[in-house]
Amino acid sequence: MTPIAPLIVGFLRDYLPNQRGFSPHSCDAYAHSFMLLFAFVSARLRVQPSQIMLEQIDADMVIAFLTNIERERGNSVSTRNLRLAAIKTFMRYVELKYPRALEQVAQIRAIPSKRHEQKLVQHLTLIEIRAVLDAPDLKTRAGIRDRAMLHLCFAAGLRVSELVGVRLEDVVLHPAPSVTVLGKGRRERCLPLWKDTARDIRAWLAVRGTAPTPELFTNAQGRTMTRAGFEYILEKHAASAASQCPTLSDRVI
Repeated sequence: MTPIAPLIVGFLRDYLPNQRGFSPHSCDAYAHSFMLLFAFVSARLRVQPSQIMLEQIDADMVIAFLTNIERERGNSVSTRNLRLAAIKTFMRYVELKYPRALEQVAQIRAIPSKRHEQKLVQHLTLIEIRAVLDAPDLKTRAGIRDRAMLHLCFAAGLRVSELVGVRLEDVVLHPAPSVTVLGKGRRERCLPLWKDTARDIRAWLAVRGTAPTPELFTNAQGRTMTRAGFEYILEKHAASAASQCPTLSDRVI
């Protein structure tokens, strides 16, 4: 039996960033996929994640995991396919190191992705954007942070991973406000900021404090804001804004 722990460490810390050139955001996304997979396998086999063996991650286990995240976690087919793609990439890494696992790897790589309809990405009107921006309570520290995050996200058109990855040093407020963003494929771009966006970021910096993390946005514990954390904040304020702007109820934000 082959412990999976050393393999996943090498995959995430060396293979993806150094050999494949994946960005930190992509590596984090892959790590999240395997966190979910190992939690599922651990519960199913009643072992600690560190005790999971490579041979236990067979095609049947992977299919059971994919079914679970759709039915129990409510993940979309698109998310299900992303988790499967991460597992297949890991198995390509495994087959080069453990030829005896070739049959196991081939069976997993043969698992098909599910076909699904691609939803048209909807845009928000200026009225809808303003309703979401006005939802946070600016009398609170969290509300000031939330408005700054939402404003930067909308104004710069950032992905969630890009938004939570913005560091303090990436933001320039004088003389011309701008933000430097590291996107997919490690491509870096510098974006100008609207005057109102810069104002909201200044307001957040005034109350942010000296959190040890280098990222611009932090959670209530002073740690880096996560993707899940921002998604929760967005959903909360979108739901609140929908009471003032009914058209938001039909949107997928």
